[in-house]
Amino acid sequence: MTITITAFERSPDGGKGLARDTRVRWALEEVGQPYDVRLVSFRALKEPEHVALNPFGQIPTYEEGDLVLFETGSIVLHLAERHAGLFPSDANARARAISWMFAAVNSVEPPILELVNAKILEGDKPWTDERMPIVKDRVRSRLTQLSARLGSSEWLDGVFSAGDLLMVSVLLRLRASGLLDEFSNLAAYVARGEARPAYKRAFDAQLAINAR
Repeated sequence: MTITITAFERSPDGGKGLARDTRVRWALEEVGQPYDVRLVSFRALKEPEHVALNPFGQIPTYEEGDLVLFETGSIVLHLAERHAGLFPSDANARARAISWMFAAVNSVEPPILELVNAKILEGDKPWTDERMPIVKDRVRSRLTQLSARLGSSEWLDGVFSAGDLLMVSVLLRLRASGLLDEFSNLAAYVARGEARPAYKRAFDAQLAINAR
């Protein structure tokens, strides 16, 4: 059955790999599954046809036969469970990889998104300058914890897994802020993720859409 995902017809980031369809593209490339992309406009996100796929009017969505999924974590988990390449064979290691998947989207990403929103959506508010150092410190707190856990390891738990895929994707949002550069091992960790051939293929595919 053909896999179809949705993506922005014009990504807000101009194709820098920050839109969440990149995470799903990367996962599909890692497990070697071909897929089609249906491009949607911002207006189409709120129309009944798309809301039937994702009740929150977001991208990406995932369709495979009768199966429809939304939320990148759920989609990546589905792919990792169904295809080899994103989970280790050992059951305990697999469980740890899932823990890192949840950590990426539940513990690390929220303060990062708070920082992004503070800059983009609230940058013109009178209280932004006072609030920004607090928001940045929340991000630094999470990065300090993650950096200590990663240490000098190449990946979070031995071999590359879906946990690393999501964590690297989340950390990429920090590049413009300069905060990632304060933690050399995390910066190197993200660079290793970006160097993976599967990531490069996913990135190039999204960039090609936005370069048209």
